Amino acid sequence: MQAVIKENFEGFKAFLMRGNVVDLAVAVVVGAAFTSIVNAFTSNIIKPLIAALGGAEVKGFGIHIISGNPATFIDFGALITAVINFLIVASVVYFLFVLPMNKYKEVRARQLGLDPKAEEVPADVALLTEIRDMMAAEQKKN
Repeated sequence: MQAVIKENFEGFKAFLMRGNVVDLAVAVVVGAAFTSIVNAFTSNIIKPLIAALGGAEVKGFGIHIISGNPATFIDFGALITAVINFLIVASVVYFLFVLPMNKYKEVRARQLGLDPKAEEVPADVALLTEIRDMMAAEQKKN
């Protein structure tokens, strides 16, 4: 019974450690959980700094295309805030999840005796290479 449980656990662990599953899980969970923290940071710290550059306008740093018409206001502050949000979330996801996961995969590959730096050649590329080599050998015979 314990052997079956251990085998199932190992299979589940292998499934979770596949690149696509882990990457997707990291993106969904961290993106959802970390967004509120980043939004609070940018709304309460970054936006006031940007608004200070743009003057007393509540919307922040920007320009009016048509003077006096608030619908034509281009808000550069909102764009800068969105870029900062993205950079913060992307860097946290990379340094806290992606980088350690890649290191784990390298260590695991070394433990299994695989070369972690070796790139796997796709099957279609390997087949085309084999066909090319066969054609070159045939041409040398003739």
